[in-house]
This record gives sequence, C-alpha cells and structure tokens, in this order.
Amino acid sequence: MTRTDGHKDTRPAPPRASARQWAAVAAVTGATFTVVTAEMLPVGLLTPMGASLGVSEGTAGLTLTVTGLVAALSAPLLTPAFGRADRRWLLCLLMVLLAAGNLLAAWAPGFGVMMAARVLVGLGMGAVWAIAAGLAARLVPAASAGTATSLVFSGVAAASVLGVPAGAWIGELADWRAAFVAVAGLAVAVLIALAVLLPPLPGERPARLGGVLRLGGDPRVLTGLAVVALLVTGHFAAYTYVRPVLEEVSGAEDGLIGTLLLCYGVAGVIGNFAAGAGAVRSPRRTLLVIGAVLAATVALVPSTGGSVPVAAALLVVWGLSYGGVSVATQTWLLASAPQARESASALFVGVFNAAIAAGALAGGLAADGIGTTAVMWLGCVLAGGACAVVLLGRAPEHGRL
Repeated sequence: MTRTDGHKDTRPAPPRASARQWAAVAAVTGATFTVVTAEMLPVGLLTPMGASLGVSEGTAGLTLTVTGLVAALSAPLLTPAFGRADRRWLLCLLMVLLAAGNLLAAWAPGFGVMMAARVLVGLGMGAVWAIAAGLAARLVPAASAGTATSLVFSGVAAASVLGVPAGAWIGELADWRAAFVAVAGLAVAVLIALAVLLPPLPGERPARLGGVLRLGGDPRVLTGLAVVALLVTGHFAAYTYVRPVLEEVSGAEDGLIGTLLLCYGVAGVIGNFAAGAGAVRSPRRTLLVIGAVLAATVALVPSTGGSVPVAAALLVVWGLSYGGVSVATQTWLLASAPQARESASALFVGVFNAAIAAGALAGGLAADGIGTTAVMWLGCVLAGGACAVVLLGRAPEHGRL
C-alpha cells in the first residue's frame, strides 16, 4: 500500500476475523433472533390465540406487554447480578429458560397460564439481549466490530420482521400452539450452537446497579434512550395490531397476512444492515431518516392502504425504516459509553422492552376504545416526536464502537 506522500505504508494490515469467530457471532445472532421471535410471536397469532383463550384481541396483546415489561425490569437488575460469570454458559442457561417458557405457552389451557409463560420468556429475553449486545466486539478483532454488531442485531431485526410471519404461517398450517413449540425447539438448537461455538467469555468488569443507573445521566445516553422509547413505543402501538388493521383496511384474508408480513420482514433485514453502515458514520442522521420515514408510512396505512398491493408497498417501506432502529440506537448508545458496553446495553434493553410493553398497551387501549386504525396515527405522532429529540438532543461524535 502506498501513502498519499508517495512512501510505502509499512503498517501491518488490521487482523481479520476468522471463520470460527464469525461462526461464534452467528451463534449469538441466533440467540437474539430466538428471543425476539419468542417475544413477538403473539403479534401474528392474536386473532386465533385470543379466540382459543376466550379473550379479545386487545387483551391478547397483553401477552406482548407482560413480556416486554418483565424484560425491561429484569435486564438492568440481572446484568449486575451476573458479575464475572462466563457469558457462554449464562446464554445457554437462559435459552433453557426460554424453551421452557414457550413450551408452557403452547400447553396453556387458559389466559392466566399463558401470562405466566410469557413472564418466563420475558426473564430470558431481557437477560439474553443485554448480554448479547456487548459480545460482538469481544468475539472479533476491532476492525470487524461494527460489522459483527450489525450481524448480532440483524437477529433482532430478522425476528421482529421474519419471526412474526413465520409464526403466523405455522399457526395457519397447524395451530397457534404449534408455533410456540417450534420456537422452543429453535431455542434448544441455538443452545447447542452457543455451547459449541462460543469461547469462554468471563464478565469484563462487574457492573453495579448504581453504575448502570448513573450511566443514564449522561446527556448522550439519555438522548439515545429517549429516542428508543419514542420510536419503539410508536412502532409497537401500530405493529402489534397490524393483522387486524390489514384485515380491516385492505381486506387481506388470512392466507395473505403471512405473505404481507414476510415482505415487511425481508425489507427489515435490508434496513438493518443499511442503518448499521449509516449509524457508524452518523447516528443522528440515520435516526432522523428512520423516524421521518416511519412516521410518514404508518400515517399512510389507514388512508391509502385500501388495496393489498398498496398495503404491501407500505409494509416494505415500514420494514426498511424500522429494521434499522435497533442497530442504529444501539450504535448510538455504545458510542456514547464505550467504556461500559454491558451497562449501556442493559439500559438499552430495559428501555426498549418497556417501550414494547407501553406500545402494545397503548395500541390495545386505542384499538379497543377508538378503533384499530387509530393505532397507526398514534405510531405516527410518537415517531415524529423521536425526530424532534434526535434534532434537539446531544449525540455521540460518531458511531465507532
């Protein structure tokens, strides 16, 4: 390599990640995909699940609310409790918990047992996500950390958008209980991959609860958390009830719902990697684009989504924008606190999942009290608020991890 001054650059090339290291990143990606799929599963199954358990769609949406709320509370509390324990075996144990929760949900004879099962899922999900978020940078050389982080968060994006239609399809082919059994089986498969592929990963520095909470006082971290809260609450207020909205607005039949959500899912995975690359350069600019597009898209669904092709196009744009939320906001937070990645991740997971719970609850209240299309307008207002916070708040200088 020759430098611009004409002299040969004798510096060694940065080390590249090995195939084994990428395989370890892929296993962690499988863990994030599984936990978020488990969390989101009721979204595509609300109608048949509510009918089977004898509750309304709005009440059935509480299965998402309780999972998000438990994850939000457990992540900041459990992460300090883990101390220097090996993260490899912690992830494996948490996948066992996740499998048990999904098997209990599949068996649930009534709504009370279903809610207990979703509490177990919330405990496993919050802890897995908090641990996994900071592992990517430890599994590969520094030069590959950004790509590895995007890959780990592609599991979140893919689950949010592919796990839901997959669950809907399984529910259509068999029944909604079979979808929960399938996710339990996936958790066991990921457990094996984690045990085989991950190296020993002791805790880097013990996080204390007080330190985790004090980190939220950093203006850059606080701004990032506020953006997470608004974007995620707005999205889930709308997306939790996307199935009944599609049925009402576009007249989509059961057989088409899974296909429409799959279109959304593919777009979301693309959006994850596009946002990951953009966030490394400018988290502020990337999140402004995401928030503006998300606000406009959900506002257009009730007014222009009256035909299936238009609804499909809107879902693709929605997927592209929301698919980048998790990686862009996590990049913002890790760049704001590079010395405390696991603590920042615990706060991120707590706020993210509290926002999921709040969004599902607010959407349920709007759907039951005003009408299902009202959830789209609520999502638009909250996404617009996120844009204002991004503009007015303090951002990290760049997105380097």
